[in-house]
Amino acid sequence: MFSFVNSFMSWYLKKRIPIMENTFRNPAKVQSEVFYNLIEEAKNTAFGLEYNLGNLQSINDFQDQVPLFTYDQIKPYILKAMHGESDVLWPGEITWFATSSGTTSDKSKFIPVSYEALEECHLKGVRDLLAWYYFYNPKAKVFQGKGLIIGGSHSVNELSPNSYSGDLSAVLMNNLPFIATQLVTPSRDISLMPNWNEKLTKMIDSTYQENVTNISGVPTWTLLLLKGILKKTGAKNIKEVWPNLELYIHGGVNFQPYKKQFEQLIGSYSMQYRETYNASEGFLGIQDSDNEDMVLMLDYGIFYEFVKLEELDGANPTSYWIDNVELNVNYAVIISTNAGLWRYVLGDTIMFTSLKPHRFKITGRTKNFINAFGEELMVENAEKAITIAQDQCNCQVSEFTAGPVYLSIENKGRHEWAIEFDKEPDNLEHFIDVLDKELQSCNSDYEAKRQADLALLKPIVHICRPGTFYKWMNRNDKLGGQHKVPKLSNNRKILEEIIDESK
Repeated sequence: MFSFVNSFMSWYLKKRIPIMENTFRNPAKVQSEVFYNLIEEAKNTAFGLEYNLGNLQSINDFQDQVPLFTYDQIKPYILKAMHGESDVLWPGEITWFATSSGTTSDKSKFIPVSYEALEECHLKGVRDLLAWYYFYNPKAKVFQGKGLIIGGSHSVNELSPNSYSGDLSAVLMNNLPFIATQLVTPSRDISLMPNWNEKLTKMIDSTYQENVTNISGVPTWTLLLLKGILKKTGAKNIKEVWPNLELYIHGGVNFQPYKKQFEQLIGSYSMQYRETYNASEGFLGIQDSDNEDMVLMLDYGIFYEFVKLEELDGANPTSYWIDNVELNVNYAVIISTNAGLWRYVLGDTIMFTSLKPHRFKITGRTKNFINAFGEELMVENAEKAITIAQDQCNCQVSEFTAGPVYLSIENKGRHEWAIEFDKEPDNLEHFIDVLDKELQSCNSDYEAKRQADLALLKPIVHICRPGTFYKWMNRNDKLGGQHKVPKLSNNRKILEEIIDESK
């Protein structure tokens, strides 16, 4: 088995690397081909007929005729597909939907995943990542052992008997080729367990005696697993348990706050780390080498557009495609995909650091958020939870801001809030409990991380003295006009400044 896979990867490496290099040299040509292929495939779908995709003559025509879509705006089409209708956004019937954090109206979004998106985007991205890894590490032994995948769970979509939903990792696990399932651990029945507490225990029990050579997963959950492995085995570090471990593949959150913890727990500074940008909507980028920035993958059936962040909420924002983007500009990412998302506002912002190839770094979200642990907590979630908490606790919130408390070797992560009240709650602990409960109610990713205190503990709340936020704004020349204190931040800078201001 392992020799066959190594032979396959050697063949794939020789075939694919030249194609990728050619793609990087001719980005406009490749993206133009992707665009016209998408249009040709979808011209007879309900969406294609409505927007006359079959008569488009150019990318400019496409941008003129088809508006930008948020999830809420494209949701009516997705619901039809979820009910089993064919040829709605993409030819044929879509049977898989990847769930991710919700919008203002939904706890979860349901992102269509077509067969083409599975094969030519998500799984192709995994193959390409490993191809690049072998290219730069020809003596790698990743396939002489098993890959530990820390995935999610899935559930049957009740809107249609043949339609399924789950987080992206669960969708991929359910659609792996047979030979790939023999190379991963734990088994699928464990990987797809819906109860995280039970699953973590079973993952530890079933993997600590395996020959694990590589790990894939979000840092939050991976750290929990590694700590559990050390507790189970009594080993000083992970290298004592898995001496052949050499590669960790991660994505979804900023890895830098976690890297030192990984090095300490694993017991090796020679580990290779590779980041991927594999969103529910598509596999967008790969860290192909030790260069910290990722490469935008241009031949995965995704047509990219980019809007300058400051123009995104304008009446007619200008969209740029790969042929005319610039370095060091904060762009909102717009995608049209081989799963039927059209001019879809992804919600992420990136900045190009190189144009040959198109390397980029993720700079944030189009709105304020906290995503330190994969929870993707949005301002809308926070404001809704605060509103309910103050109603139930008979208090009045004046201002608030929140940020992450990062995981450490000794402590789990959590969110920390600084709140100024016009009327304080009689019982702060009750207020915190209600706030926490409502955040879980309106955000499925936060809810998952809070399960049994596995990854996130209950929030901490600091009551700020009256006038604290005003003083902070005054100190930072932000009084009047449209200035606001950011409600959520993915770092602790503003939070700590507010807390210090209140002392």
